[in-house]
Amino acid sequence: MIISRAPVRISFFGGGTDYPEYFLQHGGAVLATAIDKFCYVTASPFLSHLFDYSIRLSYRKVELAGRPDEIEHGVFRECLKLCGLEKDIELHTMADLPSFTGLGSSSTFTVSLLHALHSFKGEFLAPRELACEAIHVERQLLRECVGCQDQVMAAFGGFNLIEFKTEKAFDVTRLTLPRKRLMELEEHLFLVFTGIKRKASDVVAKQLEKVQANTDTLRAMRKMVYEAHEILTSTRPLEEFGQLLHSAWVAKRSLDAGISTSEIDSLYERGRKSGAIGGKLLGAGGGGFMLFFAPPSAHAELTKAFSDYQTLAVRLNAPGSQIIFS
Repeated sequence: MIISRAPVRISFFGGGTDYPEYFLQHGGAVLATAIDKFCYVTASPFLSHLFDYSIRLSYRKVELAGRPDEIEHGVFRECLKLCGLEKDIELHTMADLPSFTGLGSSSTFTVSLLHALHSFKGEFLAPRELACEAIHVERQLLRECVGCQDQVMAAFGGFNLIEFKTEKAFDVTRLTLPRKRLMELEEHLFLVFTGIKRKASDVVAKQLEKVQANTDTLRAMRKMVYEAHEILTSTRPLEEFGQLLHSAWVAKRSLDAGISTSEIDSLYERGRKSGAIGGKLLGAGGGGFMLFFAPPSAHAELTKAFSDYQTLAVRLNAPGSQIIFS
């Protein structure tokens, strides 16, 4: 049996510039970190000659198929076909967090699945190859409206500044933060689950129609990536990072009306009134997790303010996709 795992991520700055519709013309950049919440995939041999099906899949439902083309689940189907696996395999997936919550879990699953399938075949893929293959599956084979940062973060892990030129040409620069600085940043983060799940590609489709109209805003959001990088890697006060997050959220909200709702705006204001310096909705918008940046002294008040919501504690700088059992 092969067991793979890949991390989900928190994207702080630059989300929206990691879509080819933007970065092929203007260049894209994001600042993001992998967190200690993972998607797992198990792959094991299946003795299909003893059954009346050749492939068994287990996720939210169970699928029994004679060949990949019969599989309903798009990512399973296309990854199996891409890897040339036609039969005699059983696959299961598990996750620490639910999907459609703004943490990049869909692409994380794709990366973890591809890692498991290649390892099942005795093949090794470097993180860059794994990320590029996942981008190819999602954007070219499944034709989904997804960006490119989630696949890169799941494959590489760590805390990174990623610059995009094409879907296959990107630079990953690690943030080498002192442990004390990283822990200080962690202590300022407060995540709240809005309870709203949504498919990112559905939210993004309308945003991509407005890329040309939003070019100036997206350029400003990309510039914030480098400002945030400078704040974290210098001795500047971390409060400036929180203030920049607020500016980034204001800019992101302006891209399309579907990014936020009155309920989400209300939650954000509740967090600000409870001591948060800034924050943002994670992912494409419309729901998922909301990230607040607040001094540790304000977290008790935030916990009280969001007592009717689920909150999540995370550790940053998690490792990238790994085979944890074989």
